Amino acid sequence: MTAKHDLKVKVFADGADLDGIRAAAQDPLVRGFTTNPTLMRKASVENYERFARAALELVPERPISFEVLSDDLNQMREQALKISSWGDNVYVKIPITDTSGGSTVDLIRHLTSAGVQVNATALLTIEQVSEVTEALRDGAPAYVSFFAGRIADTGRDPLADVVIALSIVHSLPNVELIWASPREVLNIVQADQVGCDIITVTNDLLAKLELLGRDLMEYSLDTVRMFYADAQRAGYTI
Repeated sequence: MTAKHDLKVKVFADGADLDGIRAAAQDPLVRGFTTNPTLMRKASVENYERFARAALELVPERPISFEVLSDDLNQMREQALKISSWGDNVYVKIPITDTSGGSTVDLIRHLTSAGVQVNATALLTIEQVSEVTEALRDGAPAYVSFFAGRIADTGRDPLADVVIALSIVHSLPNVELIWASPREVLNIVQADQVGCDIITVTNDLLAKLELLGRDLMEYSLDTVRMFYADAQRAGYTI
């Protein structure tokens, strides 16, 4: 069984709570950070740039991704250039399409050629991975975020597609594949076993990493004790 300290996959903390980012920054396992507008809204972020600059003060050297907000390609480009200017460790998240399904691949090609470190996000198909990887050829360092967790949510096993995506992305020296939206510690082990470059991990899942490789009999006993203690605290009777 893989132990936490044996993981080769790079763990990126995924969240938009500054206290959570501060805590994750103290964990030597965490090699980078990602955010998105949904996480920011959940964390009650009110001012995007103020939040981003505060996060950058907490993690000035490790990579961190911030996403564009517009649905218009020209505005996406302007926002990407602004976000990129916030720090040398910033990667700019560009969704694979706009909200009407129109491709952003040409924009990604333009931005990476201009030196913007792109994190192409919300990819769920191998075709999308192929198109984006070709767009990133000869560009700045970049990430491709493959949402394996969302694929699993549809009842499909994403592992075979992750392996194919890796073979495509690894044809370029400047691009790394992110296993995005993992649902359980097993996904981190799977990502590690297939040679995925990066996996994004929420604070809740990061805390569960302490369970990696734990003795199952010991864990069983802890579970029994938890049920008993909760019943006592609740004062239940039969």
